[in-house]
Amino acid sequence: MSNLHLIKLSVGSEHVEGLREWQAYRLRETGQIYHQTRMMPRRKDELLEGGSIYWVIKGQVRARQRLLDIETVYDNEGQRYARLILDQELHRTVNQPHRPFQGWRYLKPADAPQDLANAPEGIAEMPEEMRAELKELGLI
Repeated sequence: MSNLHLIKLSVGSEHVEGLREWQAYRLRETGQIYHQTRMMPRRKDELLEGGSIYWVIKGQVRARQRLLDIETVYDNEGQRYARLILDQELHRTVNQPHRPFQGWRYLKPADAPQDLANAPEGIAEMPEEMRAELKELGLI
């Protein structure tokens, strides 16, 4: 398992399906799913040892994707960017509140929410609103 992950706001996404639709469009247009950012992660090697990018949507971490590679790319004006190449599979996570922030941040595995598929029996089948309310009450 990874020593390190990234966390990033999915700006403009209202729900996980919106992120999935945007990424399907990018895949059709470019042949890969990626997120481009100005800052190159200095801990690239740790991230590529099984790390993921965790997506914050509407104030909650709701999904993650494995990081496959991190490339340096340049735009037409010569501006340098980090291109985070992402796995096509988008994993829903147990919702975890997160305040807004700019850019991306490193995320330790101990602080990352669990995949919904690995949650205790019955949790994944609950409506998202019910899971959020039960989590807020400290019951899950």
